[in-house]
Amino acid sequence: MPDNIYDLIIIGGGPAGLTAGIYASRRNLKNLIITKDIGGQASTTNHVENYPGYDKVGGFELMQKFQKQAENFGSQFKYEEVEHISKENDQYKIKTFSGNEYQALALILTFGKTPSNLNVPGEKEFTGKGVAYCATCDGPLYKNKTVAVVGGGNAALESADYLSQICKKVYLIHRRNEFRGEEIMIQRVKAIKNVEILLEKTVVKILGDKFVKAVEIEDVNSKAKQEIVLDGVFIEIGHSVNAAPIKEIVKVNENNEIIVDMEGQTSDAGIFAAGDVTNSKYKQIVISAGEGAKAALSAYKYVSQIKGLKGPVFDWGKK
Repeated sequence: MPDNIYDLIIIGGGPAGLTAGIYASRRNLKNLIITKDIGGQASTTNHVENYPGYDKVGGFELMQKFQKQAENFGSQFKYEEVEHISKENDQYKIKTFSGNEYQALALILTFGKTPSNLNVPGEKEFTGKGVAYCATCDGPLYKNKTVAVVGGGNAALESADYLSQICKKVYLIHRRNEFRGEEIMIQRVKAIKNVEILLEKTVVKILGDKFVKAVEIEDVNSKAKQEIVLDGVFIEIGHSVNAAPIKEIVKVNENNEIIVDMEGQTSDAGIFAAGDVTNSKYKQIVISAGEGAKAALSAYKYVSQIKGLKGPVFDWGKK
């Protein structure tokens, strides 16, 4: 088989994609994982406390273990970003922004979600100059400084918890009157002395010169505004799916999430999907990993049929 032609191409290197690589390799499928980075959002989590087998583990450390295992079993990696996907006969063609092209009999889409923006004045101008979207990545740059975290879910709570250990002060700004994260994380953050919680407030402007100097916030009820002097803003308001490369070939829902069935099958017979990019309601590392394994086994069944082979023997029940 030529170097650029594979049985299976996996797009995305997070928990779902790396697990899919492990399972595909163990079924002797020549597979390629195309990804911009390793671990996706999981690698930005400072402490993972709910992954079976670990009391506590760094997200980046856990994802490195996933990657090493996939490599050991035979998965290949290309660190690129997919520009276009097309299908000709039984072959899928992948073109990357680097100008490279790859082909495969089947695809697994596991490219997750990208951080959502506040879309307020100053956000774009100060991105990388005080505006950040990854506390684990950029937090150490703000040691002994004052920062704000914007958001109300687990990601925002975890970021505030982590940053409180580095920064002099952390403002946690949320537009609702209560948080949406796990109760254990909510209570933990509320107990941190250098975290000030500002509920029913929104950031309406980010201010600075060369770097961020302050944020302007607005009360959602009274519409009163005030400025908070600080050094950095971490935006943790959720993530969205970049469906541009795949909207023409698989069905997506109103949130641009790829619609899959119980086996990870999309609307296209040879394309499977797993993890945060799908319409699965629960976005957790362990769930993404399980879905990645299932998608790989489904892809193996499909590729076997294309090649005229016997195909998989299921763990139990009917074939």
